[in-house]
Amino acid sequence: MIPHEKEMVARLKDKPFALIGINSDGDRSVLNKILKEQGITWRQAVDGSTSGPIATKWGVRGWPTIYVLDGKGVIRYQDLRDQELEDAVNKLLQEMKSGD
Repeated sequence: MIPHEKEMVARLKDKPFALIGINSDGDRSVLNKILKEQGITWRQAVDGSTSGPIATKWGVRGWPTIYVLDGKGVIRYQDLRDQELEDAVNKLLQEMKSGD
């Protein structure tokens, strides 16, 4: 999953797109080690644990959970991976471009 996300982030760097990670693996020092080891460059929030405030507020029960939001902040897709994820993002970008 992470290699595809890296490629997608690079490919969409000039588009109105952001990938944001919510990490539940511990504190910031643990997260920084993971990010460095895996070459992850997108923004991350530290939730501390699987029962952290972000996971709790969003009702996350499994990891990874992926939400794809549109330009208005509405969840349009959930738990897509790889090409399905990229197709959904491209569809939303096209909608933004066409004004739908």
